[in-house]
Amino acid sequence: MILIASTIKDVARYTGLSIATISKFINGGSVKEVNRQRIEEAIRALDFKVNEMARGLKTNKTATIGVLIPSLENIFVTSIVSKVESLLLDYGYSTIVCDYRTDRELENQKFDFLMSKSVDGIILVPHAIDANKIKEALDRDIPVILIDRAMKGVECDVVLVDNLNAAYNAVEHLFMKGHRRVGIICGPQDIYTAQERLKGYIRVHEDYQLEIDQDLIRYGDYEIQSGMTLMNYFLEMKNPPTAVFVTNYEMTLGAVMALNSSNVSVPDQLSLIGFDNIQLANVIKPRLSIVVQPMQQIGEYAANLLLRRMKGDKGGFPAMLRLKTEIVEGESVKVINSYV
Repeated sequence: MILIASTIKDVARYTGLSIATISKFINGGSVKEVNRQRIEEAIRALDFKVNEMARGLKTNKTATIGVLIPSLENIFVTSIVSKVESLLLDYGYSTIVCDYRTDRELENQKFDFLMSKSVDGIILVPHAIDANKIKEALDRDIPVILIDRAMKGVECDVVLVDNLNAAYNAVEHLFMKGHRRVGIICGPQDIYTAQERLKGYIRVHEDYQLEIDQDLIRYGDYEIQSGMTLMNYFLEMKNPPTAVFVTNYEMTLGAVMALNSSNVSVPDQLSLIGFDNIQLANVIKPRLSIVVQPMQQIGEYAANLLLRRMKGDKGGFPAMLRLKTEIVEGESVKVINSYV
């Protein structure tokens, strides 16, 4: 038995509407509510499938979005991607997610791959991508939205958090509890988020007129092992910090593992503020104080901004949206004698 796929003409006959009206609806246009209901009923009854390839050739659109991220193991990034994908699906877009494994060459290759698939837009967490590739996409009217990290040398929409003040507020919180030797476990020196969080750490020391001990600034790679290694470095110092601020989730997890392995009591022997994961904060005993980024909001803003750009709305370009973080206070910070 040969099954013949339904066509747009079949939908037109079923509904009594014109092919133009049905085509407008299928391609995302606005139609009367009564017509929308009749078309959707016909699509279900006839099991009508849109020929995306044919539609792409006609409209130069593929109803696909490319998402390029540094790691599928990064809970911060994948939480954002999940929100982006959910919102775009409501508008009929499929998502191609590529993991470039924090590899510079692979990042550029995966961007080229998405361009070869004729995606309608790209959401990117940049690491070391060639800025000319982004410029080329924008020149071809393929909008690119950067999330989490800004880039120099290219005008592009960006959605991120206020990383400088996120770090400033966390370290100030420790200062207000009386701590003066505060260690920080930063991310890579060439990553925008790490640079901004370190700026916040430095600025709060300047504002409180406290000298910075360079030994208390350690650079990791945003992975669990570096959190363990650098926390052990602090524990082995002759004059260790009384508190440590860890600047991402994975390194926070590693730092906690190091503290547990060394049987260090938190906060009696060392105070700690971590980053990003409320679930982790609630599981750890004592409950961890943590800087929380609005991951759902970042995904929502990025998706909605991309939808606007794909519709041709270039108002406010290039937009830089900075969202605020908050400190969820737990029981991992000890109050010591303060001279504030």
